[in-house]
Amino acid sequence: MPALDLVDLRSDTLTVPDAGMRAAMATAEVGDDVWGEDPTVRRLEQEMARLLGKEAAVFVPSGTMGNLACVAAQTRPGDEVIADAEAHLVAYEVGGTAIVAGVQLRALDCVDGIPDAGSIDAAVRDPDIHQPVTTLLSIENTHNRRGGAAIDAARIGAAAHAAHNRGLRVHCDGARLFNAAVALGVAPAELVVECDTVTVCVSKGLGAPVGSVVSGDTGTIESVRRWRKRLGGGMRQAGVIAAAGLYALEHNVARLAEDHANARVIADELDGCPGVTLRRPAVATNIVRFDTLAPAAELAARMSEQNVLVSTMGPHTLRCVTHLNVSAGGAQRAAGVVARVLST
Repeated sequence: MPALDLVDLRSDTLTVPDAGMRAAMATAEVGDDVWGEDPTVRRLEQEMARLLGKEAAVFVPSGTMGNLACVAAQTRPGDEVIADAEAHLVAYEVGGTAIVAGVQLRALDCVDGIPDAGSIDAAVRDPDIHQPVTTLLSIENTHNRRGGAAIDAARIGAAAHAAHNRGLRVHCDGARLFNAAVALGVAPAELVVECDTVTVCVSKGLGAPVGSVVSGDTGTIESVRRWRKRLGGGMRQAGVIAAAGLYALEHNVARLAEDHANARVIADELDGCPGVTLRRPAVATNIVRFDTLAPAAELAARMSEQNVLVSTMGPHTLRCVTHLNVSAGGAQRAAGVVARVLST
């Protein structure tokens, strides 16, 4: 019997460029980006800023660098940043905000990862020489560890207004912002109109091999660009990879709806499986996160034996992420494998 095709649901970072994207990369016009002379990088930055309704943008090697540069550009050492306890900034960025930016994080436990106005107001420190100064609110959309939740503009606006009323700036980790926009049926700019800075990854569901773009007002982006250089993120003929980002924005945004549909297939199959608790947000996207009674690592290993790869997110938590390299048929087969393993 032939081996079953591999269905890799570990992450949407595993996407690979298609032939059209590779051709765009191969023919990209390039220059030295640190000198501001790479025309393809400039086009990517301008296009992302336009799509998000911002004045300017800067291309960075990764979302982690983008988030760190945004925090550093909008705080001073010793300040405090409010963030959700399950945020990528808290869980997956190796303490960079503390080590490099010199700030501490105040972690809140929030529904879908977005604090309400009252929680923000309560978390802002009063003027006191014994306490840090609260200067930034960081939110995440979609929210990875909250099950890929897409957060609507009204909730983001309410949080941002509360932060701005207390003198804070607002950063959005929008690694999967375009997933949120497609799921909610709105333009991405509507979701970040109240955010001062936004980081968007082109290397996840959008399918480019590397890179993120930070957008915001001109002055802040110049500071982020300086931090990019300080962090070792200055790139030379980066148009080769920026071309992939431009291709992704042109060809791979609308199709994110396919990933969301494939994720629903998996979630629907798992719903009701014995010993399984689905973390199903109000507006889901391409992430299916669920808790199990059995050890997650053992379950993942059994799924791997049937050529379905999933990731573990805790001793009893698993995650499936759909993306452009997972077909509808692959999602259906994976759903069956995952459900059978969980039911036996």
